[in-house]
Amino acid sequence: MSSMTSEEKISDEKIRDALQSCFDPEIPVNIVDLGLIYGIDIKEQGSVKIRMTLTALGCPLSSFLENDIKRKVMSVPGVRDVDVEVVWDPPWSPEKMSKDARQALGI
Repeated sequence: MSSMTSEEKISDEKIRDALQSCFDPEIPVNIVDLGLIYGIDIKEQGSVKIRMTLTALGCPLSSFLENDIKRKVMSVPGVRDVDVEVVWDPPWSPEKMSKDARQALGI
């Protein structure tokens, strides 16, 4: 039996909403619309694992972005721990961006 109330139920949608407030510091589009989020794994104990990539290998602001993600996902009720795993396969490409992101960037 879960000790979380229905108000604390963590959902993929709530995590994505939090992630939409995270922006790549070099691109004025949120990381969800950029197509950087490859997966969200939510455990019953309030642990969330985010699988993501970056637009470029060796991005100098990767630690800033990772800390921003952790801070914002931790603000979701019921989240007790956040792990961010940066992966490079499959590599990111502009085709992964949402239609809105491509329009915002004039692509």
